[in-house]
Parts: sequence; C-alpha cells; structure tokens
Amino acid sequence: MARKSSLPFFLGPMVLFVFFFYLLPVIFTTLMSFTDMDETFNWHFIGLVNFTKVIGAGDPRIPGIIRNTAIYVIFALILTVGLGLAIALITTHMREGAGIFFRAVWLLPNLTPPVVYILLWKWFFDPTPYGFLNSVLRVFGLPPEPWLIHYALPIVIPVNAFIGLSFGMIVFTAAIKSIPTDFINAAKVDGASTWQIIRYVTLPLLKWPIMFMTAWHLIAHLNSYVYILLLTDGGPYYRSEVWALYALHKSFDYYEFGYGAAIAMLLVAVSVILTLGIWKLFGFTRLMQPSRIEV
Repeated sequence: MARKSSLPFFLGPMVLFVFFFYLLPVIFTTLMSFTDMDETFNWHFIGLVNFTKVIGAGDPRIPGIIRNTAIYVIFALILTVGLGLAIALITTHMREGAGIFFRAVWLLPNLTPPVVYILLWKWFFDPTPYGFLNSVLRVFGLPPEPWLIHYALPIVIPVNAFIGLSFGMIVFTAAIKSIPTDFINAAKVDGASTWQIIRYVTLPLLKWPIMFMTAWHLIAHLNSYVYILLLTDGGPYYRSEVWALYALHKSFDYYEFGYGAAIAMLLVAVSVILTLGIWKLFGFTRLMQPSRIEV
C-alpha cells in the first residue's frame, strides 16, 4: 500500500512537466494551424486554408524549400550514418589507445557550444582575405571567395551532419564492441579477411543500431534549423532555407503564426510517415521478435 501511495508523488512532477511543456504545445500548435493568427494574436478559424496554401502551390517558395530540405536530409543522413559507421569500424580495428583518441577528436563538435561551433565555421568560410580558406587561396595568389554566398547549402550539410555523426559513431562503436568475440574468432579460423569479417559478420549484426540511427537522424535532420539559422539564416535568398527553418521564419519573422503552425504540422506528419517507412525497410517487426536460438 505504501508503494501505491508514493507512486503519484514520484511520477507527478514528470507527468506535469510532459503535460505543460510537450502535450499542451502540441495541442495548441495543432489548433493554431487551423486559424489565421497573426502578430495581433487575434485569430479566426479558417479550416484547411493554411494547409491548401502549402500543398496547393499557394506559396511560391514551397517548391524550393522542399528541394532544399530533400537535398539536405539525404546528404546529411549519408554523412551522419555512413561516416559515423565508417569511423566506428575503423577505430575499433585500431589499437585501443589510438581508437579512443580518434573517437575523442570526432566528439569535439558535439561537446562545443553551438554558437562557438558556428563562429569557428564562420571564420573558416569568412569572405574576407582573413578567413581560413581565403588565407589558403591568398598563398596561391587567388582572390578571396564568398563561400557562404555561392555554396550555402553544400556547406550547411556537413556543418550540421558532423554534430550527429559523433553520436552515431559512439552508438556504432558500442554495438561493435558488444559483438561476441567468438563470432570474430570463428571467422578468422575460417580464413576470413578483415573486410570479409566486417561484411559478413559485423554489418549483419548491426542491423538494429543502423535502423535506430537512420530513423533518429532522419527525424533530427528534418526538424533541424539551429545551426543553419546561426550560420546562414537560410540565405542567401532562401538557398539554404529548409522546412523547419521556414516554419520558424513564417511564425516569428513574418508573424504568420497560423501558417507557420500548419507548416510545422505537415513536417510532423512527414516525419511519422518516413519513420514508419524506415521501420518497414529494416523489418522492424521481425527485429522485435524473440530469438529462435535456443540457449
């Protein structure tokens, strides 16, 4: 009886936190997406007008935003999951000390505050002769280049992907190290090379972590905007504007709160659909079934 009476006491604060800071904002955003709320905070129920404006080509910037988002998510996902897996595989086949050192180096972007991290990149791509890349060009007698104007989207992709890459690297490293050494030793006894061990032993056993990291980073990249906001603010001329950042700008720069909420709700729907697609692709139901191996 004592345990039952103490349960609300321990769960109550967290339940209240989730209700006020997660559930209520979701409900409010959903309701707001069906209104024309603006900077006056007056609103009228307008039904699906905001959604038809997005889907029905009422906003001429939407096609470009969708294209930027698709390019950004696809290539950031390749870098985050692919390069994270590659670094984990490489560093786990090194000597332990060297592997720890290289993993620590790749963790630095995640440990650096976002503003400091972006300031370093701004200096790296600074358009003046004193930026890092332009200093290199000056050594070869070449003029300075306005990198963030000409290559905004190709730059923000790796800048943001390096943050998630370190997280994926840690998860993949832990998964690789949890593989029983008997599997590796048996493959070596059979004469398998390092590449064959990776291809036929390691990678098949990493299906669950790869699925989890792909689904996680797919949603993260779809909803990411902080580093793009700090680096380019979606510019120049919307060349690096992505869906989540566009919803933010519409809501807090142009004060179209209802329209911005509708854009955000569509992003949620797309995230859910793509996540279910990832689960289907990797066979989530089959992965959740109990093992058929009898111990």
